[in-house]
Amino acid sequence: MSSSQTHAAAEGMLSADQIAQFHRDGYLLLPSFFDAAPLLAHSKQLIADFPLENHPLTAFTTSDDERGEEAHVGDRYFLDSGDKIRYFFEEGAIDAATKQLRVPKDRAINKCGHGLHMLDPVFKQFSFSPQLQNVARSLGVHSDPRVLQSMIICKQPSIGGAVPSHNDSTFLYTDPPSAIGFWFALEDCTTSNGCLSFLPGSHRWPRSPPPPPPAAQPTARPADAHNAELGTARGVNRRFVRKDPANPDAGTTFLALSETEEAQWSDADAQIAECKAGTLVLIHGSVLHKSEKNLSDRSRFIYTFHMIEGEAQYDGRNWLQPTEQHPFPSLFAAQA
Repeated sequence: MSSSQTHAAAEGMLSADQIAQFHRDGYLLLPSFFDAAPLLAHSKQLIADFPLENHPLTAFTTSDDERGEEAHVGDRYFLDSGDKIRYFFEEGAIDAATKQLRVPKDRAINKCGHGLHMLDPVFKQFSFSPQLQNVARSLGVHSDPRVLQSMIICKQPSIGGAVPSHNDSTFLYTDPPSAIGFWFALEDCTTSNGCLSFLPGSHRWPRSPPPPPPAAQPTARPADAHNAELGTARGVNRRFVRKDPANPDAGTTFLALSETEEAQWSDADAQIAECKAGTLVLIHGSVLHKSEKNLSDRSRFIYTFHMIEGEAQYDGRNWLQPTEQHPFPSLFAAQA
């Protein structure tokens, strides 16, 4: 094997220090990981090209209160988007009285998803690249990683909404929990335009004393080599589920499993994760993270997808469900 082939094979492989940092903190920033410019240009082109005609003008709410919980009740456009490319507007972009856009279309979109990794050739090639396969292999958490919930998130200037503290396994629950987010900065992410912040270590129970899991707590992640040093991996304390899996028109709700840990968010202990375009952020499914409203005059475009363990039990109540035509594809499988 030539030196260039060796380099290509190693591209994306994480170092021992990076792997240890991910397990300790629950997230990892990898600056200068990819070329953001082509993906940003393609994202903006997708938004420019989609027609408004016959669009339901569905706004995506980032609220986790009762109003946000009910916002998508009966909204098939949202619930059926797992294997499609659909467009969701910022809450502040639509005039409640006239049901018309208050801002130009290209500044009104909150996100685009959730099947980009399957249906869009550019994002499909990127999502299943050898570089990202190597990231997953070197991380060593999944034996059969499956890809789901791919999105472009725009965080539009001035109206891009805040996302409250949460963990991703709340929305993509498997038994045991296995979600990991791949989050790609397509533009510089700063405190002014709504960068991420994390509560480091919140994906694990404290080392001493380890609290017993409540009776309703889902199965914890299997013991790993980091438990003794860092504390046992958490599950989740609540779930975002379909009210009736047999009836998509019934909508969604949050299902409490135990005392919510999101209320324990501490700004004093949080770490702000400003990053440059081209940064990959790996996000453990149980680590608490959030982002503030975009108060700037600049957008904050990102692309993201999640991977789960294919051998884990994927819950039929999760909002996003695979279809017969589009099951969750393997990250390691060759893509046509």
